[in-house]
Amino acid sequence: MPRTVAKSKFATVADLIRQLGGVPAERIRLDPAPGTATVRDLIRRMDQDDTLYELVDGTLVEKAMGYRESAIACELSRLLGNHIADADLGILTGADGTMKLMKGLVRVPDVAFVAWDSLPSREWPSAPVPDLGPDLAVEVLSEGNTRGEMARKLKEYFLAGAKLVWFFDPDPATVRAFTSPDEVVTLTAADTLTGDPVLPGFRLSLGPFFAKFGLPVKPKSGRKRRK
Repeated sequence: MPRTVAKSKFATVADLIRQLGGVPAERIRLDPAPGTATVRDLIRRMDQDDTLYELVDGTLVEKAMGYRESAIACELSRLLGNHIADADLGILTGADGTMKLMKGLVRVPDVAFVAWDSLPSREWPSAPVPDLGPDLAVEVLSEGNTRGEMARKLKEYFLAGAKLVWFFDPDPATVRAFTSPDEVVTLTAADTLTGDPVLPGFRLSLGPFFAKFGLPVKPKSGRKRRK
């Protein structure tokens, strides 16, 4: 059965904002009109505006970004990329790697990994917005992200087939590693992030990683699991 997203239903701007997860109004594009945008519109607007957008329920939403967050994503990509290349595990994309998770839904993870096993004949997708979900999705939280927005993204990634989702939060420096929307381990500077089962053998000591960016860390750290 094909994956689908419920049609957008909103009567007011407030309804629209709530549906999108409480994103700030300045991130919501009015051209095309909310509820009418398509993947073609997404590609056109990103080319014209030189801005990253996501397509959510027929609405173009600007992706929240920041300089420090970009640096974190780039360093993580370098480390993941080395591991993936050495073991020939699959494809890694960055913060402009658009992915059509479902009908009417295009997300742009800060970092995403797709295993060769998820790609028929190990072929690279040729479409600018491939109909493809990540095995691992990584989001580096920015000041403009909202709790509702990230909760929605988390569910969407797993609905699209993700096996692992990481939320890097720069302040204070923590990583929430999800194996489902309801299964999460919160890691801090004392911990090691692992890629199991998606990236076997990948390990990242978070203390030295956070220190590269001068991130504030909690005085005490340790694993905290929530169901």
